[in-house]
Amino acid sequence: MARRAADPDANGNAKTVTSGTRRSDRFLAGLHDAARVVFVSHVQPDPDSLGSMLGLAHLVEHQLGKPTLITRDGLISRAENREMVEVLGLDLIPVENVGWDGDDAVVMVDSQPKTGRHTIGDNVPLYAVLDHHETPGDLEDVPFVDVRAQLGATCTLVTKYLIEQEVPLTEVVATALFHGIETEITGYPREACAADDDALMELYPLADKDKLARIRNARLPQSHFECLIQALQSSFIYDRLIISWINPLPQPEQAAEVCEFMIRFEEVDWALCVGVFEEKLVLSLRSALPDARSGEILRQIVGRMGKAGGHDRRAGGCIPLTSTAPSFIEELQGELRRRTLKTLKIEDCRGQRLVPLREMLQNLQS
Repeated sequence: MARRAADPDANGNAKTVTSGTRRSDRFLAGLHDAARVVFVSHVQPDPDSLGSMLGLAHLVEHQLGKPTLITRDGLISRAENREMVEVLGLDLIPVENVGWDGDDAVVMVDSQPKTGRHTIGDNVPLYAVLDHHETPGDLEDVPFVDVRAQLGATCTLVTKYLIEQEVPLTEVVATALFHGIETEITGYPREACAADDDALMELYPLADKDKLARIRNARLPQSHFECLIQALQSSFIYDRLIISWINPLPQPEQAAEVCEFMIRFEEVDWALCVGVFEEKLVLSLRSALPDARSGEILRQIVGRMGKAGGHDRRAGGCIPLTSTAPSFIEELQGELRRRTLKTLKIEDCRGQRLVPLREMLQNLQS
């Protein structure tokens, strides 16, 4: 497909220039020569990425009549996300099993290229990137870009496209989009704008309330509770920061679950969870403060050791491990602790256990 010229939009992002005046028009216009549209996202796709891919596939199929493919990059291990896939009957193709064709148009959602958040190869050219993250990706050679950091969810952007094109929404699509938005903006302070709330109001009457309830209340595996116990036993408080260490981490997504649990502790403003999963260190950061710049903070902490990024209150990262020896992991933990304290301007001091060691021993003996 021919590359189109791009110029900056009102937010300073690149946008495709065609005869259409709306971004949804320009997005669809660039797909007319494609034989198939393939949607990709970040590793361990979450509800926002799943809902966005499904919504865009519905848009393309309805407006252009072209076949689409929704992919999965890595495992989906979080209970609520697995339940979403099962309840909504999402047909996800592992990205490593995709037979790429030269006539495919590849669309990346809820992520940006070369940010370390996906396994798709650099040899697969992208037609479009639609995202809401502040994490800067390599967008120079992408013909169509719509990145709106002011939005709380990529699903909000996709909902706007569907409304603009007057595409009727199925119950499944509305449910996926609604859940994708609500999972991104439910924390406090809310990372949402008026457009997110408008999208929720548009989608809620069309969504399946029973299926939403099933997804929100997904049954939890035993590993969830084992992970929480380990986190409680290995969490240390430094002023308004709590750091939880987990080794091994049963699944990558559980680092975020631990962080979301810990940030509700009334004595802290920051929660960092660091876990060893296979041959990488998974990091998750949460803040209870407005204008926290968590994505930028975590990028400073990780530096050149790995990749990181995210939003104002939420961020994630990954550091490849050259060794999983206990001594190496302990040294790396110490370095991350020092970097975190320095970045957050907290005095370097000995951490206080969240659960005192004496109480842990007493509980084990009882």
